[in-house]
Amino acid sequence: MEPTEDPSQRIRVSDADREQVAEILRTAAGDGRLDSDELDERLGDAYTARTVADLVPLTADLPDAAVPYVPPTPARTGGSRITPVAEPTHERGLAIMSEYDRRGDWLVPHELTVMAIMGGANLDLRRARFSASEVVIVANAVMGGVEIVVNPQTRVIVEGTAIMGGFTAPQDDSEVVPGAPTVRVRGIAFWGGVDVTRKA
Repeated sequence: MEPTEDPSQRIRVSDADREQVAEILRTAAGDGRLDSDELDERLGDAYTARTVADLVPLTADLPDAAVPYVPPTPARTGGSRITPVAEPTHERGLAIMSEYDRRGDWLVPHELTVMAIMGGANLDLRRARFSASEVVIVANAVMGGVEIVVNPQTRVIVEGTAIMGGFTAPQDDSEVVPGAPTVRVRGIAFWGGVDVTRKA
């Protein structure tokens, strides 16, 4: 029976991952483990790599002393990835009698402010990358609604204020994993609603 392919090998790598491998290769060359031709060839492969499967072989024959490349493991954070951004980032979304949507693979800023006035905002964070270990979503709903979806492993803290409206938060934290990002939800719901749910 053929071995099952490791799904982690198909994970897309970031520029930081490529640079990590490049630094390992340069160190190995400085130690005399790679000649200049090998270094040039592997650096070229590193900078054009798209997945973990492309990067891992480039350092596989280097000894442990060379600090081999360790691929990212999204499973440790339930599939969510934290991509640290040095400077705090802020974004705004506005839905006035319309819709504001964010979904798929997108970078959640340090603080995202969303206003839904007689409209709706939909934020799907299940495949998103987080710019910090804790991000803040200021969700304001005025005769409208804001829907936020996270995966079962993401920590959620809801601190909203409801005035003739409502805030709902996930009640089951049993699948939240250590190291997962935290989503802190604040804001006001006036004749409207802000709903945070967990879905796989």
